[in-house]
Amino acid sequence: MARPVLPPLPTSPTGIPQAPPSLQRPRYGWLPPPGSWKFHLLLSSVAIFVLGPLGGIAASYMNFSLGIFVGGQVLAGILGSAVTYGYGPEGKHGANYIQTMAASVASMCAMAVLIQAMVWLGMPQPPAWHLMLFLGCVGMFGVGVGMLYTPLLVDRLQLDFPSGHAVANILRALTDKRLLKRSIAKLGGGAGAGSLVAWLTEHVAALGAAGLSASTVGVGLVVGSRITVPAMVGGLLGAAATPWLREHGWLKADEPFRKIGFLVGLAMICGAALVDLSLLAVQAVERVRNRARLPADEVPAWKQVNLPRLLAWVAFWGVAVVLVATRLLGQPLGFILFGMALSLLFVLVNGIAYGMTDQNPVSSAFVVSVLLMSLLGLKEPLVGLMSASILLICTSVGSDMQQDRSTGWRLGTDRTVQFRYQVVGIVMGAVLCVGLARVFMSAYPVLAINQLDDPTAPVGQWGSAMTYKIVGAIRSLGTLSDHTVKALLFGLAVGLLIEVARKLLKRDARYTRFVQGSRTGFAVGWVMDAVLLSSPYASSFGGFVNLSVALWFGVGGILSSLWNTLSRRAPPQSAGAPGEGEVLPEDMSTTSLVGGGLLAGESLYFLVLGLAGLAALLG
Repeated sequence: MARPVLPPLPTSPTGIPQAPPSLQRPRYGWLPPPGSWKFHLLLSSVAIFVLGPLGGIAASYMNFSLGIFVGGQVLAGILGSAVTYGYGPEGKHGANYIQTMAASVASMCAMAVLIQAMVWLGMPQPPAWHLMLFLGCVGMFGVGVGMLYTPLLVDRLQLDFPSGHAVANILRALTDKRLLKRSIAKLGGGAGAGSLVAWLTEHVAALGAAGLSASTVGVGLVVGSRITVPAMVGGLLGAAATPWLREHGWLKADEPFRKIGFLVGLAMICGAALVDLSLLAVQAVERVRNRARLPADEVPAWKQVNLPRLLAWVAFWGVAVVLVATRLLGQPLGFILFGMALSLLFVLVNGIAYGMTDQNPVSSAFVVSVLLMSLLGLKEPLVGLMSASILLICTSVGSDMQQDRSTGWRLGTDRTVQFRYQVVGIVMGAVLCVGLARVFMSAYPVLAINQLDDPTAPVGQWGSAMTYKIVGAIRSLGTLSDHTVKALLFGLAVGLLIEVARKLLKRDARYTRFVQGSRTGFAVGWVMDAVLLSSPYASSFGGFVNLSVALWFGVGGILSSLWNTLSRRAPPQSAGAPGEGEVLPEDMSTTSLVGGGLLAGESLYFLVLGLAGLAALLG
């Protein structure tokens, strides 16, 4: 009798075969079957009661002390892999669910600085459950909006999302022995180097002054020079323009370029996004007109999302935000709707920036929203804070949603299930956020000191840089300068014009043949892409950060491109049995693994440092 021919195993987007659910058996008999309610209960319990609060406490502490925070995806991914190791290679999906939920808790807990800002501004504190409900509703709205943009940013544009990329590599390596053997040296070596560099920058003044960061170089290694060199060029142009800007009153004598540069950068992203969204709208109209729709069976099951339900989700929680803000918190309807409308734009804009540079400029988006409300005549600080906080929370959790989906895209993880895990994380994060804010400010009264009013106050390690920017922006209501408006208009025009020129050049068949046909053409194409006509999304990064950060980012990208161009090696093989070697996915290249390791190492170092500092204070 002829042996029946079995259908090929489905594969993830990166080419790794995946076993069907019926073949996914745990290594240990006591583990619950994959997909069962006991399986999800195990994962949820670990994420919501252990890793989520752990990351949330660390994120709150870091934002109160440094003004930046680490979401904890790397730590949650590593510990989640330990929990799901018994499931073999398919355990990567369970570990991904765990890190998704835990990271959502941490992202929401980091928003405790909004409550600190209310204290600094002398605003009356609403009841705790009012704040929890408001934060929870905004978070639910934000993850829905983030999910709406996933098909564009993750599937269509296929942005790198370097941290999500690193987490995917970690989950694959730690749950698959074959991949672990092939990648552990590069991934582990990068992580060790990242931790070492982070320690050195903390203890060697010269390195700290030089702005060296392992994660910045690591992100550059992941994304390559066509992204990083434009950021470097943008930073250098900003540095060159700084004396002129100071001379003509755009900047004060001691202010850096980023003080005005972040406005130009955000506006450039908006201008470029306007072009891309317009093209997508035209394509959508053509698809409807021509009825060019893909059959349902051509979309992988793990990628399918019920769009009508998702739209209903966004609408429902949008209404909930309005009701809670207006009925419970007494905010005016108009500016609450304005904050929600800006969220629809900036979740996309920040998502693009996050996907390309691993930097989510949430505070910059907050400042821009306050400036725009000031332009509309708003002068009431509480209204400005509550309306702009919608944007701050949505850009945080919405961009985090897209990063997690990029991890899922590389692994082939079910998006609907991942969405549910993130929703549960938002609920827990909203409760913990308010609780942690009250606990921290009760335990350390210094956190209630408004550092803008008393800059010489002995605040010690509690620098609260994020709160400082939020309060400073709120106090600017009603004092919008002409320079600010001009910077926004200039950036919008530059971003729009450059993106139009890039699109026209890419559509020229002769140019395309030239850049693909020879080494000279390749070099010309690189110069156009990276220097002369670089993407506004990439070059805008030079306005968000100090010049040293942009330069180290550029160094990482240049090293990555040089290695990948000059090595010209065959695709790496996984360490399977003799004769059964499998090609590793492209996103587990040497530079990707080392860069992801650098990201992981620095993230883990500062996360552990934050927890240790908090433990010492409590002790």
